[in-house]
Amino acid sequence: MNPFTYRDNQLYAEEVSCSKLADAYGTPCYIYSKACIQSNYQAFADALQNWPTRICYAVKANSNLAILSLLAELGAGFDVVSGGELERVIRAGGDAGKVVFSGVAKRADEIRRALLAGIYCFNIESGDELDRLESIAKEMGIPASVSLRVNPDVDPSTHPYISTGLKDNKFGVEIDQAWDFYQRVAQSSHLHAVGIDCHIGSQLLDLAPFQASFEKIFELVDRLHGQGIRLQHVDVGGGLGIPYGPEDAAPSPQEYAQALHPFMQDRQLELVIEPGRAIVGRAGLLLCRVEYLKHTTQKSFALVDAAMNDFLRPSLYSAWHEISPVCKEAGEEALYDVVGPVCESSDWFASQRKLCIRQGSLLAIRDAGAYGFVMASNYNSRMRPAEILVDGDQSWLIRKRESVEQLFADEMIPS
Repeated sequence: MNPFTYRDNQLYAEEVSCSKLADAYGTPCYIYSKACIQSNYQAFADALQNWPTRICYAVKANSNLAILSLLAELGAGFDVVSGGELERVIRAGGDAGKVVFSGVAKRADEIRRALLAGIYCFNIESGDELDRLESIAKEMGIPASVSLRVNPDVDPSTHPYISTGLKDNKFGVEIDQAWDFYQRVAQSSHLHAVGIDCHIGSQLLDLAPFQASFEKIFELVDRLHGQGIRLQHVDVGGGLGIPYGPEDAAPSPQEYAQALHPFMQDRQLELVIEPGRAIVGRAGLLLCRVEYLKHTTQKSFALVDAAMNDFLRPSLYSAWHEISPVCKEAGEEALYDVVGPVCESSDWFASQRKLCIRQGSLLAIRDAGAYGFVMASNYNSRMRPAEILVDGDQSWLIRKRESVEQLFADEMIPS
């Protein structure tokens, strides 16, 4: 669903005017649609209902407590990559027993906390990590359930920064080494192998790389079962993309499920899936205001009050996001680079976009619900923006705009 639509030339978030939200909460600010998040989650639940499935939302995509609480109410599990993300899930009312703990460099204190919390399993990424987990599990007297993250050496054809399934990536264990790892787990009285995990990258718009990884991972599962190592689940990771640009087309959860069907239909296995962006990406936008219009001999700039510290994706990935005026005004369009106030030439949101705007116009940066606020920083000593959740004709402030006092509250000048 698209929760952000125009009525009488005014952009609305569900039933609430974006102009009124900007007046009430200031800019820049993130706006999220509750209905869109619910709809996207339910699309996965419906598509995968033929198999026992754990939908473990990838917390790194958007970790606001209100978003996590909403997903917990829908029955979601969670994929975390840090101790801080685990604490967020618990604080939001999520079930630790539905948590898978991923990540390549888990600290000892993070492992201890996860064992005490009773998480479902750890996704193991190296021999040293397996040694550490076994040692801590023995020390605490709490058996650890493990799933081995296998690197299938499949090219996901996505941005190199979010490719995770090639041999030269830092993630996972080479598929040929999997048998040795499972043998080590089988010989331990403190570890229990419950599954196998594979995640090849993010923002995939083609099912072919998924299918290539499925073939390798399910073939490995069959070999392990044939050698006496029985697994409870297969974790196929996340990575399903969303259509950011006008030329993009992304597979639906139903099409994704159809690609999985040949692999799941005759196997007595639980499915674990870790969607993040596909649930929250299109459910959010970033509102900002044009501070100045600047014209040079080369081009025109729309200087807005949001910056790369608020929304990093364009600067980091050269990511394309649709930018829409909140109020469609009569007049001629002109080409603008939409840029922010941070002292970096990389502080930009769009290049050469046709816009009819003036000083003071509100702009909406679309599809900003994933990897938006979670990647925000205080660079240039800028306060991070507010976050708002919209439900029908109501809105809630779910994170206050940072204050100057919060900006340096934890800093100290030595006496």
